[in-house]
Amino acid sequence: MTRKKGITRRTFLKQTTGIAASSAGFASVVSSSAIGNDKGKDGPTMKIGFHTDAFNSAYFSFEACLEWAKKNGLHYIECGLIDGVSWIHGLGYQPHVALYEDPILLRRKMEKHGLRFSQVDAAYPLSGKDGPLRGVPYVMKSIQWANLVGCPCVDTTDGMKKPEGLSDNEAMELMKRSYEQILEVAEAHKVTVNIEPHGYFTTKPEMMERMLGFCDSKYLRMNMDTGNTFIAGQDPVAFLKRFVARVSHVHIKDVSESLAAAVRGKKTGIAVSHCALGGGVNADNIRRCLEVLRDHGFSGVLSIECEGQGGPLIETSLRWLRDTLKELSISVEE
Repeated sequence: MTRKKGITRRTFLKQTTGIAASSAGFASVVSSSAIGNDKGKDGPTMKIGFHTDAFNSAYFSFEACLEWAKKNGLHYIECGLIDGVSWIHGLGYQPHVALYEDPILLRRKMEKHGLRFSQVDAAYPLSGKDGPLRGVPYVMKSIQWANLVGCPCVDTTDGMKKPEGLSDNEAMELMKRSYEQILEVAEAHKVTVNIEPHGYFTTKPEMMERMLGFCDSKYLRMNMDTGNTFIAGQDPVAFLKRFVARVSHVHIKDVSESLAAAVRGKKTGIAVSHCALGGGVNADNIRRCLEVLRDHGFSGVLSIECEGQGGPLIETSLRWLRDTLKELSISVEE
C-alpha cells in the first residue's frame, strides 16, 4: 500500500492497522460461527447444512446443489474436494469442487445464494503407507484453499481397514507425524482440522483419544458422525459424550434396519446412507446426540448426510431434523 501525499506516517499506520483489524475480525467471526460459539438468549443456536454427497447418484453439479440449498432455506454446505481433473466433474455430473477452481470467485458465487461452506471434505485415508505421500499434501492444499474460500473446517480420517504391513502402533506413529505437518499449516491459516470417525482407528474411542492428542492445538478437533459410529458397533451417544468438548462439526446420519442387520460391527463407515433421517434404527440415538450437543452448548453445523434421490429423501431428512430440533427446544439459525 502506498502512503498518500500529505498524510502523516502516524495517520497512515493507524488507518492500515484498522484495515488489518477489520480483516482479522471477519476471520474470527467465520471461525467461531462454525465451531460452535454462538449462543441465543435461551441456549445455543445450531445451524443446518448438508453434504453434497446426497446428490452423487443424481449427477448434480455443485451449482445445482447451491440452487437446492437456496430453495430449501439452507445457508451451510459441505462438499468433497478434488485434487486434479476428473472427466465426470468437468462435464458437470459431480456435486463436488476441484481445487483448481478459484476460491475467491467461488465464495462470491456462494454469497449470491446466501451460502457458505461449513466444512470441506479432504478425507483421504491417512493411516496407510501412502498417507504421507498422497494424503498429507492433499490435506495441506485443502487447508490453504479453505482459508481463501472462507471455510473454517477441513475434514480428515483414516482408512476403513487395518493398514497392510503395519502394526497399529506403527500406523499411529505414521499418522502422528502426518498430523503434525498438517497442523503446522492449519495453524498458519487458522483453519480447523477435524478427525472424523470413519475407519479402523477412528471408530475406536481409545484410538480417537490418542489421535486428538497428536498435537497440542486448538485447531485439531473432531467431526462427529452419528451413522459411522453406529455402524462400527459403537454407541453414538456414549461416543459423543466422551468427545463433545472437542466436536466442531457434526454429520447427522441414520441407518436402515436392513443395513444395520447386515453389517453393523463389521464395517466402520457408510459412504452414503440410503435412509432418511428418522426412518432408520439410529433415529433415537440421533435425538439423544442432539440433546447432548444442546446441553453442552454446541452451536455449530449439523450436516445432513443421506442419499437425496435428487431431492425427496434429503428433503424428508430436513423436515425431520427441523421438527426434532423444535421438539428439543433447540434454536436454529434460519
